[in-house]
Amino acid sequence: MTQVKDFIVEMGFGNLFEIRWQHCVMWLIGGLLIYLAIKKDMEPTLLLPMGFGAILVNLPLSGAIGEEGAIDILFNAGIANELFPLLLFIGIGAMIDFEPLLTNPKLFLFGAAAQFGIFFTLTMASLFGFEINDAASIAIIGAADGPTSIFVANVLESKYIGAIIVAAYSYMALVPIVQPPVIRLLTTKKERLIRMNTKGKNVTKLTKILFPIVVTIITGLVSPQSLALIGFLMFGNLIRECGVLNSLSETAQKVLANLITLLLGLTVATKMQYGQFLTWDTFLILSLGLVAFVFDTFGGVLFAKFLNLFSKNKINPMIGAAGISAFPMSARVVHKMGLKEDNQNFLLMHAAGANVSGQIASVIAGGLILNFFG
Repeated sequence: MTQVKDFIVEMGFGNLFEIRWQHCVMWLIGGLLIYLAIKKDMEPTLLLPMGFGAILVNLPLSGAIGEEGAIDILFNAGIANELFPLLLFIGIGAMIDFEPLLTNPKLFLFGAAAQFGIFFTLTMASLFGFEINDAASIAIIGAADGPTSIFVANVLESKYIGAIIVAAYSYMALVPIVQPPVIRLLTTKKERLIRMNTKGKNVTKLTKILFPIVVTIITGLVSPQSLALIGFLMFGNLIRECGVLNSLSETAQKVLANLITLLLGLTVATKMQYGQFLTWDTFLILSLGLVAFVFDTFGGVLFAKFLNLFSKNKINPMIGAAGISAFPMSARVVHKMGLKEDNQNFLLMHAAGANVSGQIASVIAGGLILNFFG
């Protein structure tokens, strides 16, 4: 047996003896992410590179690409200095149409209500013994916004940034699995059948141009720590709405956003090496991230039900769940659930309005967290 082993080592395959059960676990996790991306079409731009990267960095003797290797250099160049999050926000801003929100400004309230999970999780993380900066960084997973999670965790210098990023992006991609059971639990069949008026006020081009500028100014005054993120988000939207940079807007929406997302998926996987990932703290953070998403949904839906107590024109409570920042996944989930209950109930416009409101609210919430603990 020893001779066989020596022969294998001499042939250059000695790394086979370096394989541990932890490697196999991480390969299974990577395979699951790839399966969800390809078979279930769940955010493939993100989950596919994350899954492949998780396998890549957990191959024996993968130091050339892992720690202090090529991908780690990319992590330091793009995530540690917040470059990727800021560039991605330009692409996200260029994709967002704020018209559904501007036609029904009341939807702004749902973006605020659906941030409840952040502050609930902050309390929970503190109770589990995490230091306040780490607890605040973990809580921002509830923003359902990967770039904001990266930004906050970096500024607060959390030692769990890898697990936080993985949790934030994983649950964003898993919104179609996480949210529907919570929505069904909190609503009745009658409430899910509520139809809402699809007619709204016409929004002028001037309003669409002024909106990102005004939001940037107001946010900068109220929550200066979130100015960088909200500024890049709104700049991307201004490119979309100005009407004179159409080719640049399309590039930001498609090429820039997709390229940065691919790079993010690969670089995030650097922090999925089994030595860092397969720890009690990581699983606790993943659990708290799930709690944050559940309670975001909980807060949004219950707030809609609360408004219905005082409103003549009833709101379908499901749109409250779209107040999280997982854009546009959450809006799609609510729209599909509405059609499943009633194939003539089109909730997309309302859900999209709440969803883009959540995009703004999540950045402001991240800024407030930094104001308190930064």
